[in-house]
Amino acid sequence: MVEFSVIVGSTGVLLLLPAFFLNLFKVLMQDTKTYAIMNIFGAELSCYASILIDYMPFVILEGTWVLVAFIGLIKLFKGSNKV
Repeated sequence: MVEFSVIVGSTGVLLLLPAFFLNLFKVLMQDTKTYAIMNIFGAELSCYASILIDYMPFVILEGTWVLVAFIGLIKLFKGSNKV
């Protein structure tokens, strides 16, 4: 049976990687709310999975990722109506 932390972490990665690749191929721009939201939820889930397995380097990495993406989303809501 698959561990809960693996399911949570995999779900987070399944949000982060498509955002990255879509941005890389200029399908989804990084100054959009969709990109920010995918990064926030993906990093949150990855951070939580890292907490579950008690791996502090990734807790710090993913936690910082969440904060930066959330700040970016706030700036987008204040400055534009792009989706």
